[in-house]
Amino acid sequence: MTNILCIGAGYVGGSTIPIVASHCPQHRFIIVDINEERIAAWQSDDLPIYEPGLDEVVRRTRDKNLFFSTDVNRHIAEADIIFVSVNTPTKTFGRGAGKAADLQYWEKTARQISENSSFSKIVVEKSTLPVRTAEAMERILNSNGSGLHFDVLSNPEFLAEGTAVRDMENPDRVLIGGRETDSGRKAVETLVELYANWVPRERIITANLWSSELSKLVANAFLAQRISSINAISALCEKTEADVSEVAYAIGLDNRIGKYFLRASVGFGGSCFKKDILNLVYLCEHYGLPEVASYWEQVVAMNEFQEMRFASKMVASMFNTVAGKKIALFGAAFKANTNDTRESPALEVCRALLEERAEVIITDPHALENARDDLGELAARVVFEPDPYAAAKGAHAIALLTEWNQFAELDYEQIYGSMIKPAFLFDGRNLLDHSKLYELGFNVYPIGKPALTHLHAK
Repeated sequence: MTNILCIGAGYVGGSTIPIVASHCPQHRFIIVDINEERIAAWQSDDLPIYEPGLDEVVRRTRDKNLFFSTDVNRHIAEADIIFVSVNTPTKTFGRGAGKAADLQYWEKTARQISENSSFSKIVVEKSTLPVRTAEAMERILNSNGSGLHFDVLSNPEFLAEGTAVRDMENPDRVLIGGRETDSGRKAVETLVELYANWVPRERIITANLWSSELSKLVANAFLAQRISSINAISALCEKTEADVSEVAYAIGLDNRIGKYFLRASVGFGGSCFKKDILNLVYLCEHYGLPEVASYWEQVVAMNEFQEMRFASKMVASMFNTVAGKKIALFGAAFKANTNDTRESPALEVCRALLEERAEVIITDPHALENARDDLGELAARVVFEPDPYAAAKGAHAIALLTEWNQFAELDYEQIYGSMIKPAFLFDGRNLLDHSKLYELGFNVYPIGKPALTHLHAK
């Protein structure tokens, strides 16, 4: 039996290690975190992360070959393989503030591993890290003075929130990067054998350490670039009365382009895209590539433009003022099937509306508590309502900001009847049937499509 430890019980560790444990009953897995409240939640029936199917996997493996603990040092000492999944947020201070990754938690973890180890181990980077970070980790771990040797591997996750369990069960690829030395190759093969318990060998890709580290940043940058590209075109579509869905369908049929990530929306969010792109920007600047840095920085700028454009359109459409008007935001999570509100476009729109002195009410199936936390002091000015019908009652407008299927299935005739007239609906995800909503009486404003409004009808 191999003792496998994951340091960090956040989204990455919490959504990956239980699936690995479910496929490797011959090994013992422990997820540790210094946050006692988070560990207690993982041991309860109310998990701290909402991800379809994850609760079933955790229940099936917990207290069998999967355990949760706050005793970090003891489990480091016992572990043969350690996955490091600690937070690496964007720096808010000092050199690189606003772009570079803040590695203070990662370095503290590396030193903690070194201080509590009495035999050599394999340490696996699971957190998203700047390229060549493993080199610094190797230096810290292998300067232990006791002759121990640590092999550092890179094994980035490529999960999409909302489909993490499915993605982990049937990944399109698993990437493992290691040193091209005898011990490095042996460590890589150890991790390959772990994943080979359920992943076909041809989908397990091995690479050098630096290629693996960089691949995660580049993957997120390319995906975000696609979203920003179609969102930029959505603005042009609205000016020219083109339909962004038709444009996306037409270009998506070109197999050189493909159909994925061409759905216009209010913008991308989540913990990865913005953080990883800004990290890539910082790396390019650091290595003397200002033109490359500027190129990628524009992807983030376009996303911020899309969020503010949406909020500005709301104000302009509602007679250039939303002060004192009740606006119901349908969605707080940055995407459907998750309770993650980090960098959520919905909350950016919320902040913009509050600045215009609107009365904001937010409804979401799973993300209200996280939204309350992320809004901080502004939360006192927001009503959090789990029932969308109650949220819309007496509202001047609805802004649909998260593509939950539940929102598509609502009775919008009933909702329209309960709203202040003229009733506005801003569909930031192009999820709804706009023609039907217009027939009900709504003034409908999609993304990248002509508005359907009664305001100028005679």
